[in-house]
Amino acid sequence: MTAATDRALRWLTRDDLGAGAGSAAGLLLVSPDAASVYPLSQDDRAAAAGLTRAALREAGVGERDRVVVALAEPAGALWAAASADVAGAAACVGPRGRMRLHHALSTLKATTLVATPTGAMDFLSRLHLEFLLDPLDLGLRNIVLTGEIASKNTLGHLAAEFGARVTEVLASPFSGGALAWRAAEESPLLPLADGVLGLAALTEDRTAASGDGLAEFVVMPHAHSTLGDAVLRTGLVSGVSGAGFAAPAHTVGEHVLVRGVWLALPRVDKALARIDGVTGWELAISRQGTLDTAVLTVTFGRPSLVGNPMWKGRIEQAVRALTPVSVRVEVAQQVSESATPGTVNDLRGHHLGRDRALIA
Repeated sequence: MTAATDRALRWLTRDDLGAGAGSAAGLLLVSPDAASVYPLSQDDRAAAAGLTRAALREAGVGERDRVVVALAEPAGALWAAASADVAGAAACVGPRGRMRLHHALSTLKATTLVATPTGAMDFLSRLHLEFLLDPLDLGLRNIVLTGEIASKNTLGHLAAEFGARVTEVLASPFSGGALAWRAAEESPLLPLADGVLGLAALTEDRTAASGDGLAEFVVMPHAHSTLGDAVLRTGLVSGVSGAGFAAPAHTVGEHVLVRGVWLALPRVDKALARIDGVTGWELAISRQGTLDTAVLTVTFGRPSLVGNPMWKGRIEQAVRALTPVSVRVEVAQQVSESATPGTVNDLRGHHLGRDRALIA
């Protein structure tokens, strides 16, 4: 796109979509924390399903396959419906417990699993360590990974353990529908249609250039109709390369990706601001094993609150109301009377910062 074209477009973030929720019409895809509301027309729904069917076909799924989708909503229903059009059978079981997932795969005689990278890796780990089961006995031919930033060697590890073809799909964080795919970690992402996916500069509302270093994936206006000329910032960040789209390795902005769910940091700010005595917080995210772990450490302004179980309980209740992701609450032993902004400490190395303008 040209600079003039860039200026003529509307550049929206997840928060912008949430701000327009009260006037949005049609089928509304709402994130688990209601931070973003994404409207889809009938044509948009058909297009998203078509791209997802194309991704499944690229992954090797055909009419002889039986697909189990272990994704949260709204992605789960979309992937299951698209799978039913491509495969012989399809079911959405959600991101359920690993033993229940094993039972569903066995009962349905599934040949294809659609899951997040950490979900699939955790499933594999539990098969070995807890259930003492051989992954090869499941008979999976295809595994499709989507919804997260995968750890290094995930695709190859899963392929070797399950004896399956493993494909990674970049999905829209707004609809859950497929946008691009790759068959190996060293491969670039291949868009499933022209004009649906782009890269934008982090600090300006313009198309990324070769000298930008890092750039943010955006969903282009061609991928939707209800929002008109809007370019949607996904929060997913990759390096700018002339060899196609490199898979995202980072996130940026006021939402952080934890276990396949985007957690709204402004909502954490707002919830904790209502609790008397809270002067600061830090959200630490790690992936020491197969799954993401989130710990919210809260700082109080008065010593009497540090060991108060009722105050900690109030914070735990407030956090549970924000997100379906499990977040452990801890209390800093050191008191700070001065209020400080909430921070993210991403030990995975994924989240670059809350303010795009400050990212070098």
